[in-house]
Amino acid sequence: MGESDVRLTAWVHGYVQGVGFRWWTRSRALELGLTGFASNRPDGRVQVVAQGSRTGCQRLLDLLGSGDTPGHVDKVISDWSEPTDLFVGFTER
Repeated sequence: MGESDVRLTAWVHGYVQGVGFRWWTRSRALELGLTGFASNRPDGRVQVVAQGSRTGCQRLLDLLGSGDTPGHVDKVISDWSEPTDLFVGFTER
């Protein structure tokens, strides 16, 4: 990890389960060189945790709220923190 790496945690609200949203998110994250996961939450949200460059994580966050995702995103709540080294690749959970 580089010294400018960050950890993005995003909670995506809307019609985002059962529509390929996690697969789409994984594909975008891998294109951006990020590690982490996308996970369906019991309340209907998708949680996205991504680590890597601030630029890559910001681009992923922008894409999550772009309107070009599967399903329909109502809003994205995000939190930034220091990265950990817990992830290898980007997975769907």
